Amino acid sequence: MLTMNYTYRIYPQFKDNPIDNSFIKLPKIGKVRINQHRPIPEGFNVKGVRIVSRARGTIWYAVVTIQCDVSVPDPPPVGRGIGIDIGLKSFLVTSDNFQVRPARFFRDLQSRLKELQRKVSRKKKRSKNWEKAQLLVARLHHRISNTRKNFHFQTSHTLCDQAEMIFVEDIDFRVGAKGFLGKQMLDGGFGQFRQLLSWVCWKRGKYFATVDHKYTSQICPECGTHTGNKELTERVHVCGECGYTTSRDHASGRVILNRGLDSVVPVDGGEWKLSGNGVLSGVLCLDKCRSRNANSRELEASTLLR
Repeated sequence: MLTMNYTYRIYPQFKDNPIDNSFIKLPKIGKVRINQHRPIPEGFNVKGVRIVSRARGTIWYAVVTIQCDVSVPDPPPVGRGIGIDIGLKSFLVTSDNFQVRPARFFRDLQSRLKELQRKVSRKKKRSKNWEKAQLLVARLHHRISNTRKNFHFQTSHTLCDQAEMIFVEDIDFRVGAKGFLGKQMLDGGFGQFRQLLSWVCWKRGKYFATVDHKYTSQICPECGTHTGNKELTERVHVCGECGYTTSRDHASGRVILNRGLDSVVPVDGGEWKLSGNGVLSGVLCLDKCRSRNANSRELEASTLLR
């Protein structure tokens, strides 16, 4: 184990590759065994290493920064698009009415965390038993954080399997985290999920964009009529003009999709078009797409989210 008194340290320059056979060679420390997740790709050079500690200095990570002189273009807005409404009733609902159950990482382990914190309060401060009790609390927090991030990554890849363009709201989740539903908002980690989703979309060549979040739950996606204010307890969208009825989150997802499609540049190629300037690849219903192309990866992803 590395014995350092700081939570992180940066090594900005390396002349040669410091990683060799599951060991990393650090200045003034020497070789340290690591659990290397993946090899350094060919053509990339190691530009820096950041050593980060978690759980009161008992878990250490080496974050390696690599560089290659290539230009990666941003994904173009083509193909099938979906809009995503993020909320508390369901973690997310897409414009195709694909739903992900709400996440409960902190709340499911809250009683266990309360028990460990009570044990800490009964120990003599700065004693060895107090340090051991504090370590258990820190490791539980680290477990909650890792579980939440893993769920965000898996959900992001599942969404990328379903479309070529993904649109989300540009809402500031920090405002909602200060309200009476702050615990639920922070437990979901919506801001982190949106950030990871944008990175996964870029990595997989999917187009990602944010749209205006105002009145997405008050506009009918069929006729565009403003249906008026809705209370949080009102979970069904009913349009008084065209009679369109669906769940509130599904209607918001469709409005987000329409706004996203209106913001992209049209692409010629004989593809189907929706309202606005967006295009589709020929698939209008996600359920039909799944029944025709039910490959092993889609089945595995749908089983994971049940």
